[in-house]
Amino acid sequence: MFGIAPDEMLLVVIVAIIVIGPKDLPLALRTAGRWIGKIRRVSGHFRTGLETMIREAEMEEMERKWKEQNAAIMAANPAADPALGQTTEGATDQNDPPPLMQPLPAPVAAPIDPEIAAVAPTEPLAEPIGEMLPIAERPARPRGSA
Repeated sequence: MFGIAPDEMLLVVIVAIIVIGPKDLPLALRTAGRWIGKIRRVSGHFRTGLETMIREAEMEEMERKWKEQNAAIMAANPAADPALGQTTEGATDQNDPPPLMQPLPAPVAAPIDPEIAAVAPTEPLAEPIGEMLPIAERPARPRGSA
């Protein structure tokens, strides 16, 4: 840990016990832990800030390259229409729907199976929520009924 050998760490612990004393050592270690935590948080914020700046710089560089490539492509193809992203010779009216899109057929109701319809309940299975009483106020039900 940090290039400190175990014997050096033992020497630091012994000096801390002698200088601070065994009674105040836990308080000193807690205080040191808080300071180390604060330092780690600040360094983490600093690191994420640097990474964000680097990412933004890389994105700017990529956008610049893309603009240069787009300008080179546009210069090589003078008949290209930049608003449509295609050549003016093959352009179609923007209001025309694509040729493969067709309206969907109307939905058809599935036939009801008579066996299922005969078994389906016609009245509600449970009490309405508004009429339910708290557990303490409910009347006792006989065993075996749900």
